[in-house]
Amino acid sequence: MKDFDYAAPTALDEAVSLLAKHNGSAKILAGGTDIIVQLREGLKDADVVIDVKKIPELTELTYSAESGLSMGASVPCYQLYENPEIVKSYGALTDSARIIGGWQIQSRASVGGNLCNSSPAADSVPSLIAHDAVAHIVGPNGSREVAVTEFCTAPGKNVLEPGELLVKITLPAPTPKSASAYLRFIPRNEMDIAVAGVGSWVKLSDDCSTIEDARIGVCAVSATPQYAEEASAFLVGKPATDESFTQAGELAKKVAAPIDDMRGTVEYRVHLTGVLTKRTLKIACDRATG
Repeated sequence: MKDFDYAAPTALDEAVSLLAKHNGSAKILAGGTDIIVQLREGLKDADVVIDVKKIPELTELTYSAESGLSMGASVPCYQLYENPEIVKSYGALTDSARIIGGWQIQSRASVGGNLCNSSPAADSVPSLIAHDAVAHIVGPNGSREVAVTEFCTAPGKNVLEPGELLVKITLPAPTPKSASAYLRFIPRNEMDIAVAGVGSWVKLSDDCSTIEDARIGVCAVSATPQYAEEASAFLVGKPATDESFTQAGELAKKVAAPIDDMRGTVEYRVHLTGVLTKRTLKIACDRATG
């Protein structure tokens, strides 16, 4: 591993100044479960590693039924799925948080870090897309907001410019008769990375017979996680039935552009996209009806 300096700022403006000073040669450590491995294996270089866990804004986790969920970029995964209100309101997100590494990893790993690592197979991103999440970014030129659907730009790359860092992610407040779910398929327990993953959110009518709104996110089947917009739009006004879920699964396949690799073939991963879409929609509707 190449030698690097270490800094642990306690204020947001201090972190931004350090990032700007090093102009791209600094790396952020939120939980460290990705960046430490990448530095050790020579996949990334850093002149300085900036530990942001001492910055209050990055460790704040707040939820209310009126304003929704706000989680700092360094909030560890376990804090999400150990909160019953968050589990009830953001099922897909907590489904994802439970499977990002083992439980030891989940005491350090964060959804913010998972997003910024920008892996095509990042388990949290389809769930964030399904929940219409927004990334809040701060840098030397001020703050800006980016929809998570637009955040990842290529494998391991995203919209963050030199000097910028992710501060928090916000999710809209839950609505009545709505729920979500995330599922992934892995080749075996020893390979903890998705062959395909899908997060689905639905809002049902008062009598739970009709889908009033839906959002579907997929991962591991293209260069970046994708919003299955056509499949999501198709579901609006459709009955909450297996037939609707199956048709949406067929449409979700359109955003899949996978590669052949050791985890699966192109054909298999496209097929899984449809299967997981149908299953997550079914689970989400079951959760919405209680």
